[in-house]
Amino acid sequence: MWQLNGRLQAGERSAPPKGGDGSTGPAGGVGGYNNFWLDPGSSFTIVNGERRTSLIVDPADGRVPSLTAAARQREAAAPIARPTSDTTESRDPGLEPPGSYDDPEQRPLGERCLLGFGSTSGPPALPDYFYNNLHQIVQTPNYVMILTEMVHDARIVRMNAEHVPKTIRKWMGDSVGRWEGDTLVVDTTNFTDKTRFRGAGENLHVIERFSRVAPNALLYRFTIDDPETWVRPWTGEYTWPATDARIYEYACHESNYALENILRGARRREADEAKKDAK
Repeated sequence: MWQLNGRLQAGERSAPPKGGDGSTGPAGGVGGYNNFWLDPGSSFTIVNGERRTSLIVDPADGRVPSLTAAARQREAAAPIARPTSDTTESRDPGLEPPGSYDDPEQRPLGERCLLGFGSTSGPPALPDYFYNNLHQIVQTPNYVMILTEMVHDARIVRMNAEHVPKTIRKWMGDSVGRWEGDTLVVDTTNFTDKTRFRGAGENLHVIERFSRVAPNALLYRFTIDDPETWVRPWTGEYTWPATDARIYEYACHESNYALENILRGARRREADEAKKDAK
């Protein structure tokens, strides 16, 4: 298995106090994630002995390039923000765009248990910074399977194959792989508009490179190319250290009753606000 960052062993933290630890946000008290469950780790951003402050290595300033004019226009034309594959866990309803709670399909894909939030499954596979950080890679002569612990995502990479026709679109794109020496290169296209990494267009192209840089470490490098969305391609990288830790089941499915309650809570909040406005 390969981890995005260090996983603490059982017994290294004490249980949270009754009633929560009092912190704010999704990692807070009762009903949320308190610090007992979180596992931010410390090793995945160390590359070639350097502690990186950004995953992005090209451009050299470590920043995602600017959006194209067409992408800005596309973004402005959307009446409400549509879920993307890199959407994080939900925020306070008061901070989200109007209409975000009007339809279950407007909720983040991770909240619906379809894909890992924050693009943990990829491509590109980004760090979680939270918990359930592990990946498992299984190789056969014709396929490579990459299992991501967060929201139980499994990518199937077809080796030495051709991409499927453009009319066929997949949640995590169509991934084909090849070997360049000891480096596994995975080329992914044919994304569905239901995922839209960072609001990308239908021609998003992601190239990933997996290189063993030490007996216990892989270097994961990805390049994003979408001329309809960014003014230039951009590249990031970080380390996947090996681990003997176990992968745990992420028991999450789209018919989870919590989603119904989320929408019901939004309707109640709207009704309460309407009563206030009527006074």
